[in-house]
Amino acid sequence: AMDRAESAEAAAEQLQLYRGDPSGWKSCRSTNEVAVSWRPSAEFAGNLYRGEGILPGSPRDVWECIKPVAGGLRTKWDQNVKDFEVIEAITDTLSVCRTTTPSAFMRIISPREFVDVVVMKQYEDGTMLSAATNVEHPLCPPRPNFVRGFNYPCGCLCIPVPGEPDRTQLLTFFQTDLGGYLPQTVVDSFFPSSISGFYSNLTKALKTLKA
Repeated sequence: AMDRAESAEAAAEQLQLYRGDPSGWKSCRSTNEVAVSWRPSAEFAGNLYRGEGILPGSPRDVWECIKPVAGGLRTKWDQNVKDFEVIEAITDTLSVCRTTTPSAFMRIISPREFVDVVVMKQYEDGTMLSAATNVEHPLCPPRPNFVRGFNYPCGCLCIPVPGEPDRTQLLTFFQTDLGGYLPQTVVDSFFPSSISGFYSNLTKALKTLKA
């Protein structure tokens, strides 16, 4: 479990480094809810994507919607998450999880599965973070009806907005090797649209929570 903990800690540190490094980002999509940008990944032969938006909910509410726990809300509102299972709970804040995704992009992208070590952290300034990176696990051999994809350091930061307790800055980083044989053009258009969908569905979920 030690090396898993180290991988997860390293992923959390990467997110903080991405957050603090403004260089090289190119904008690729902007909606009312989110600005999406990208730069080449240093981890694999694809891109690192960043989503940034202000959401209509307290950091605690936003965290309730996105925290990576068994039976959490995310499978209810996130159309890119079909199933989320905790395979091994190492500590209260560290686990190995399997995420399955439905087919996407008019079925060009078939269902995927991802196995990650996931860590949750809270910082003194009230920021809450979840970070993940791919891992092998004996209880998760590849399954025949899914393509195995690989997440590189990725995750979410829920950042309090000073003076606005009912608003949260959500910063997300995605860098995923979808696996399989997908044309690069499909991959490059999938992520920006999927990230903007994530923010728009999360915004709706927050409004439902408040209702």
